Amino acid sequence: MTKSIIKTAALPDAGRRRTLLTGAAVLGAVAAPRFARAQSAPKIRIGFWPVAAALPFFAAVEKGYFKDAGLDVEAQKFAGAQQVMEGMLAGRCDGSANGVGAANLAIGEIAQPGMFKIFCTNPSNATNVLEEFLVAKDSAYKTAADLKGKKIGCGPGIQNVTLAKTMLERAGAAGATVIELPIGQHVAAIAAGQVDGVYTLEPTGTVGRLNGTTRVLEAGVVAHYILGDPQAPWHGGAASLTTDFIKKYPEATAKYIAAYKRGIQLVREHPDDARQYMKGYTAIEGPLTKEVPLAAYMTYDEFKPSDVAYFQKFYDLFTEKGIFSQKVDVTKLLYKA
Repeated sequence: MTKSIIKTAALPDAGRRRTLLTGAAVLGAVAAPRFARAQSAPKIRIGFWPVAAALPFFAAVEKGYFKDAGLDVEAQKFAGAQQVMEGMLAGRCDGSANGVGAANLAIGEIAQPGMFKIFCTNPSNATNVLEEFLVAKDSAYKTAADLKGKKIGCGPGIQNVTLAKTMLERAGAAGATVIELPIGQHVAAIAAGQVDGVYTLEPTGTVGRLNGTTRVLEAGVVAHYILGDPQAPWHGGAASLTTDFIKKYPEATAKYIAAYKRGIQLVREHPDDARQYMKGYTAIEGPLTKEVPLAAYMTYDEFKPSDVAYFQKFYDLFTEKGIFSQKVDVTKLLYKA
């Protein structure tokens, strides 16, 4: 089927992004007028970041699950997870696909309490790989501690920067300099010697491995260095809908989540079939999609107390680092049917 993908503007410069996160611009986005939407058959505008974790959304679009449910879903491609959050604040997006940073969403929640509800996360760890440290294929680095004093790239946005800096510190790589780079430039930056390594998300590691440029130094790094267990579930990305949309269109909300769940089921039960739908949405295409490791998926009705506890531990890091101006309670963010 023909894709309906809207590409957004390029990321603002680093200084402006910091301003957006720390004050006036975020509040300005909150105050921006929301677009009027018809009460029947609304277009559902979903922001996504081009990472493998959003696969259930890609599959649901391409397999026609949303169309089968009578829904008009517009996939909006953003250069960074932070931009998805800003789009939701400004009323330009009705939700996020999996892979959009859960901490970025939480910043929007602080700016506008009750802004959204999470109905699915994509927990990853050393087994269900999403995040990793990459280095040049022929480099001598053996552990993350060897990155001490080096230049390390990471994806754009406060979630990526905070995690990269904290993990490097905890790994013993003191003095490392963290540089924000669009995720699509990570492999090229290592190859060009602009950085010594990157903290990145799949499919970046697969792209670098298959073209012979990079190798994975360590995978499941957030579970390891932030949650304290390489097999712990890191709920780093989340699919969500704005509460405005949920309240205005309860029937469409139920249909959308049910269709999204069909995408999750496809990934769980037929991953080889689902993988092909990364094409056109991420940097990896064709037969190469078979090589990408997949994150797990957890819907709002599958959360156990231990999952909530690990999710809360992740959020508490941002409070401790002063990124969140207040504690964010995970339980208040989960969707309830």
